[in-house]
Amino acid sequence: MSVTTFLWFDTDAEAAAQLYTATVPNSRITEITRQGDGSAFVIELDLDGHAVTLMNGGPGHPHSDAASLQVVVDTQAEIDRIWDALTEAGGAPGPCGWLTDRFGVSWQVVPAVLPKLMSGEPDRVIAVGTTLRAMSKLDIAELQQAYDRA
Repeated sequence: MSVTTFLWFDTDAEAAAQLYTATVPNSRITEITRQGDGSAFVIELDLDGHAVTLMNGGPGHPHSDAASLQVVVDTQAEIDRIWDALTEAGGAPGPCGWLTDRFGVSWQVVPAVLPKLMSGEPDRVIAVGTTLRAMSKLDIAELQQAYDRA
């Protein structure tokens, strides 16, 4: 048995696959099933060990922020690089580390330290939560300062 994330696209699955594998380290396209005209139909990816399948299924099934891909990173440089790549060319920043890429897929780009900063003493949790809710792209140093000041 296996579990995979499956995303429906109108026509841009192959372009999305190329962006995602170029953006997320240790990622690759593992298989492309093509239609009779040569266009991609189903594309299988390995995003740093996470199986994702993309399909060009035509209109009628838009993406929603009710489901997102989450990338957990260690450094601010990684947040910045991934955020910039995914919001480039028509993507849009969202609140609290969320964004929507140019294909309409929602992502969360969050630092690995966030669970530590969001647990423990209630004053610290409140301070970090308040700071986080005021952000779009997350800033590790600012979140850490909120934690340390509380």
